[in-house]
Amino acid sequence: MAMKIGFIGTGIMGKSMASHLMAGGHSVQIYNRSRDKAEELLARGATWFETPASLAAASDVIITIIGYPKDVEAIYLGPDGILQNAKKGCITIDMTTSSPELAKQIAVIGQERGIACLDAPVSGGDIGARDAALSIMVGGDASAYECVLPLFRLMGKTIALLGPAGAGQHTKLCNQIVIASTIMGVCEGLIYAKTAGLDPLAVLDVIGAGAAGGVQLKVQGPRMIKGDFAPGFMLEHFVKDIGLAIAEADRMGLKLPGLAQAKKLYDILMQQGHERTGYHALFELYLRKEVT
Repeated sequence: MAMKIGFIGTGIMGKSMASHLMAGGHSVQIYNRSRDKAEELLARGATWFETPASLAAASDVIITIIGYPKDVEAIYLGPDGILQNAKKGCITIDMTTSSPELAKQIAVIGQERGIACLDAPVSGGDIGARDAALSIMVGGDASAYECVLPLFRLMGKTIALLGPAGAGQHTKLCNQIVIASTIMGVCEGLIYAKTAGLDPLAVLDVIGAGAAGGVQLKVQGPRMIKGDFAPGFMLEHFVKDIGLAIAEADRMGLKLPGLAQAKKLYDILMQQGHERTGYHALFELYLRKEVT
């Protein structure tokens, strides 16, 4: 059944995700801080709303994929935000990587207002969004999840309800923890190959077919070798995610030394002004021998 879907956040990934919902026959209504990033969707028939409040009031389902936890808090809990203005019976889906505790808070306030709030961060970057092949990690009410599962299937391939509110965010932080150490391993393997006088692309082909194979090696490895650091997922957002994971680990009394080292290296890149490059630009530090 076609739904009126409010979509907030039409950036690198959000634009493709909203496009898939439109192709699935749904009416997509858009709010974005920069209208120019929504123009392609508007030209294809999406409807523009001037404020999150007006969009929320006119939507059956509201999907957000924005920047930082502070943005999520403002757009959900602010006086002109989603929960103050959405209809009773509406379902909200925050696909931003954000704080598990904030996701729980939003769910509690939503429940008080008759609104089901899911946290459903994604993994797969720009390519996964473009190909409708995202991994979608969901926390929240099971009946609300079942209701919007057809929407998730338009955007992703691997979709799972992991538990109550906050579980989706915790799962995404697990994902980022694994990537953080893996991407360091890819950088170190490639810089070793280069320094040893090997053809790095040939090395990638061989080791990618063995036990070292994986998405980071196969997708980001060739980009590193070519010096293509265009963002499929921006470094500043990855650093934000690492910070969230470290904060949650500290709260649970966990020590994650690989994650701490990744944060240290990425902070150097941030200080050098690379925040809007791809997170695989970490290879630059290895090339310049600035790794400590």
